[in-house]
Amino acid sequence: MFLGTYAPKLDEKGRVILPAKFREELSTGVVMTRGQEHCIYVFSAREFEDLHDKIRQAPVTSKQARDYLRVFLSGASSETPDKQNRVTIPANLRSYAGLDRELTVIGAGSRVEIWDSEAWATYLAEQESSYANTTEEVIPGLF
Repeated sequence: MFLGTYAPKLDEKGRVILPAKFREELSTGVVMTRGQEHCIYVFSAREFEDLHDKIRQAPVTSKQARDYLRVFLSGASSETPDKQNRVTIPANLRSYAGLDRELTVIGAGSRVEIWDSEAWATYLAEQESSYANTTEEVIPGLF
C-alpha cells in the first residue's frame, strides 16, 4: 500500500527519484497514465495487470466506458526505474499534469499520484474543508 506525501524534484531530463518507501513495490516496473484532476497515476506493473483485467470486463457497448478507457489507456506508458531509482515521466504526461521542477508525490493506496506542487497545494486546500465536514458515508462501510 502506498502512503504519505513526498516532495522530489523533476530533473532536466524529465526524471523523478521514487520515494524510498515506494521503491521495492515499483522496482520491477511502473505504468504511468493520466489521472483525474490532472495528476499522473503510477501503478506497479502487478497492480496495473490487475486493473487491466477489470478494464477488459467493461462493456464495449457503453460509450462512457469506451471514452474513459480511451483517455486512460492512450496516455499509459510502461517505465522501468534505473539504478538510481529514477523513472522518466513521458513528455505528454508532464504536459498533461503541468509538471515543472517542484513535484508532490502522494501515496493513494493502490497507486502513487504525481502532482505539480502548486496544483496539489490548491487541490488540498480546496478539499480539506469538505473532508473535515463530511457528515455522511462517502465510502460504504468505512465509518
